[in-house]
Amino acid sequence: MAGRSSNAGEFESFLRSRLAQHGLGDGRKVARFHHAIDILVGKKQIYFQQPQMFFFPELPQIQFYDREAFPWLDKVEAATADIRAELVEVMREDSAFKPYVEHNPARPRKEQAALTGNPDWSAFYLLKFSEILTENAARCPRTMRVMADVPLGGVKNRSPSVLFSLLRPGARIPPHSGLDNTRLICHLPLLVPPGCGFRVGNDTRVPVEGKAWVFDDTIEHEAWNRSDRPRVILLFETWRPELTDEERALVAAMFNAIDEYSGEKLPWSV
Repeated sequence: MAGRSSNAGEFESFLRSRLAQHGLGDGRKVARFHHAIDILVGKKQIYFQQPQMFFFPELPQIQFYDREAFPWLDKVEAATADIRAELVEVMREDSAFKPYVEHNPARPRKEQAALTGNPDWSAFYLLKFSEILTENAARCPRTMRVMADVPLGGVKNRSPSVLFSLLRPGARIPPHSGLDNTRLICHLPLLVPPGCGFRVGNDTRVPVEGKAWVFDDTIEHEAWNRSDRPRVILLFETWRPELTDEERALVAAMFNAIDEYSGEKLPWSV
């Protein structure tokens, strides 16, 4: 656009002044339009879902979801103190946490190469790829009771996973995207020192202890901990609300068929 190339600041000021005459404020009802204007004037870039393994078409491109679509979040947040207390007990045993990025030569992940086998980003799983880790789950009974009321994903060998995700002091998770856009990721921050942040696409947020959010991890995202203390969240998966029960069943059946054809459990991660 000529206005942008000749004088971007002047064009943006003119555009916003004209739009203000239409009574457009900063409310949530026009948040998508404001996002579009930011892209138009070059303040933001366009991010799309880029799942590494499976793409389900015609799903909305949403970075962070409005919490109204997930009424069960209130109950999860209300249990923050109980969940954190179990986490603290687990953290007394440093060896309980294992590196989140496991080495797998069949599935190279260049963007996370520095974190392969690196305890800077570690996990303590309660459920892992649809299987309960009995000993770990037994250490966190209150957390497990809360998760029983959450509509977790349901795909054999893949989902759900429920884990404490630990980012050590000074660590950073580089930009990356997830595997499958039929599910969403929920974070419940439990221990958040100053200097922590999280970005999904154009939206950068500061995690707040006890305040959960749901996001699409197939959109590029990253996290960092610039403090001198560990940052820990409870991470779990849920189905995308746009999928019907029939579509969810078909997705699960598809992955079961893939495993049956290959004759093995294929590499997967949250």
